[in-house]
Amino acid sequence: MSTEVFNEYAAYYNLLYKDKDYAGECDYINKLIEEFAPGCKSILNLGCGTGNHDFIFSEKGYSVTGIDFSSQMIAIASERLQNENRKNPEFLCADVREIRLGKKFDVVISLFHVMSYQVTNTDILNAFKTAKEHLSGNGVFIFDFWYGPAVLTSRPEVRTKILENDKLKITRKAKPEMHPNENIVDVNYHLSVTDKFSGKTFENNEQHRMRYFFLPELKAYLAQTGFKIISCEEWITSAELSFDTWNGLIICMPE
Repeated sequence: MSTEVFNEYAAYYNLLYKDKDYAGECDYINKLIEEFAPGCKSILNLGCGTGNHDFIFSEKGYSVTGIDFSSQMIAIASERLQNENRKNPEFLCADVREIRLGKKFDVVISLFHVMSYQVTNTDILNAFKTAKEHLSGNGVFIFDFWYGPAVLTSRPEVRTKILENDKLKITRKAKPEMHPNENIVDVNYHLSVTDKFSGKTFENNEQHRMRYFFLPELKAYLAQTGFKIISCEEWITSAELSFDTWNGLIICMPE
């Protein structure tokens, strides 16, 4: 997915996901951090979007750095930071496959399927290398992903989502196209965004190319970049990965 598409996406990102339970998700990740990296003080978030997770982690007492390659998403996060007169979290516009900050963090996280946006072997290896480069020796790397057995068992379908606030009404239709020999789903979005004040409607098409993964390949990629898996489970529920688990989560640490 191009930077340009993510920049357009940023304009209505928070409205599209206004019903997302960021607080509950942060509580879940915080519990994992307390279990696997007790005493953690710093977090690097690869693919932070508009910073909704980062502000909550900051309020929990962590020093947080959020990275995203959409300049518009980082601008939204930075504006909130400025409006609230805060110095934490820190937000940087950069590619998670390439950035090198020259510092270590107790925990590296990557949420909301950011790793599934890494659709080539080179992409995912470089993203894992970034996590390894920035992780302290006793730290943990936590990320979620689309779990292949569930994606193939309960295949993606056409879906429509309608959301609005006092300014905008958004209708988003998602039409998936599967590429089974590449382990990729192209999620083709058609968006209709209506400005309630002017009555004008903006139409836009976006493609989000997503990769679904299987545990053996993730274990191999992680081992190649110096990680070992210490736990894997279903996102939020902590259940065992299964044919019903679209969203998997892995906790790993340096070998």
